[in-house]
Amino acid sequence: MHCFRKVTDDLYWVGGNDRRIELFENIFPLSDGVSYNSYLLLDEKTVLIDSADYAVGRQFLENVKAALDGRSLDYLIVNHMEPDHCAMIDELVLRYPDMQIIGNAKTFPMISQFFDFDLEGKKVIVKEGDTFSTGKHTLHFVMAPMVHWPEVMMTYDETDKILFCADAFGTFKALNGNIFNDEVDFDRDWLDEARRYYTNIVGKYGMQVQSVLKKAAGLDIQMLCPLHGPIWRTDLDYIIGKYDKWSRYEPEEKGVMIAYASMYGNTENMAEILANLLAEEGVKNICMHNISKTHVSELIADSFKYSHIVLAAPTYNNGIYPLMDNYLEDMKALALKNRTIAVLGNGSWAPQSTKLISTKISEMKDMSLMVANVTIKSSVKDEQMEELKSLARQIAEEVL
Repeated sequence: MHCFRKVTDDLYWVGGNDRRIELFENIFPLSDGVSYNSYLLLDEKTVLIDSADYAVGRQFLENVKAALDGRSLDYLIVNHMEPDHCAMIDELVLRYPDMQIIGNAKTFPMISQFFDFDLEGKKVIVKEGDTFSTGKHTLHFVMAPMVHWPEVMMTYDETDKILFCADAFGTFKALNGNIFNDEVDFDRDWLDEARRYYTNIVGKYGMQVQSVLKKAAGLDIQMLCPLHGPIWRTDLDYIIGKYDKWSRYEPEEKGVMIAYASMYGNTENMAEILANLLAEEGVKNICMHNISKTHVSELIADSFKYSHIVLAAPTYNNGIYPLMDNYLEDMKALALKNRTIAVLGNGSWAPQSTKLISTKISEMKDMSLMVANVTIKSSVKDEQMEELKSLARQIAEEVL
C-alpha cells in the first residue's frame, strides 16, 4: 500500500524508510535506520526527483504510482548516482518507457556503468545554470561536484524556491512519519546523527561544500529537500550554519573529547584522572569515548564537534594500539584540522605510543599539538600526577 506525503500543493515525498538496515554503506552503524527521499512534482509535466534504494524499492514504486494517480511519468532528474538513490532507475524505465532522464555529462556514463538499458533518446543533458520548464515550474540546475561524488548536482525550483540538494543537509535515521524539520526536535533527536552523517560521508570535501554554499547564497531558498532525513521548511539558517561550520573545520563547541584505548585498565585510569582534573579546573563540557567500544564514525563526529581532543593509548607491538591507529587514519583521510590535541601514552617496557601518535598528528594540516603530553610505564604514579595536573590546567585555560 502506498505511503507518501504532500510537501507543497504539487510536490510529494514518495520515498521510503529502511528500519532493517544495520550498516550504511556497509560501514556505519545505524541504530535507527535511514530514509531514502524521493520527490514527485505534478505539473504539466510529471517529474520525479531521484529514485531510491532497492531496500525500499517496492514501497517507492507503489508511492510513485499512487501519487501519479493514473498519469504517466515524463521525466526523472538524477541529482546523484550513488545506488541508494539510483537503484530503481531501471525499474522506472521498465514501467514508464517514455520517461526521459535529466542529468549532467557525468551522470550518463555512470548510468551505463550500473545498468544495461539503452539510453538512446532518453537523455536530457544539462549543465550549470541551465533551466527546464515543467509548466508552472522552472527548474534551475546547480553543479555540486565532489559533494560527495563527481557527478552530483542540485535542482532549484525557481517557482516554489525549493532546493533539491542531493546528499547535502541529509542525516542518518528513518523518518517517523514527521518528514519536516518543524515536526521534530532536531537538536535533541537528529543533530548528532546529522553531524555523524556529514563528517563521515562528506567531511573530506569541505572546500567543495564551501563552493556550493556560496552558490546557494545567491538563491532565494525557502525549502531544502535532501535525499536523507527531514525536509527543511523553517529555520534554514540553522542547518546551513552547521554545514558552514563543519565545512570550515571549525569546532562547534569549546570542550574536551577524551578518546582512549586501554588493554587492562591502566590507560583508562589515566584518562579518568585527567577528566576529573579538568572538571576540578571548571571544564564542564567533557566527552569520553572508549574507542574499543565506540565506532570510529562516532569518534570522527565528536572530533568535528569539540575544540580540544585528548588521545590516550598504550603501545602495541612497538606501535600504536590498532584501533587508535585506525581512528587517526580516518581523522587524516577526512581532513580534520583546527583542533588542539594532547596525547597520553603508555607502555610497560618500551613506551612508544605518545611519540608515534604525536608524529601522526604533526603530519596533519593545521593541528595544534600540546607539548605537555604525558607518558606512563604500566600505571600512573605520583610523579605523573603533577604532569596530568599541569596538562589539565593548560587545557582548561584554553577551553574556558
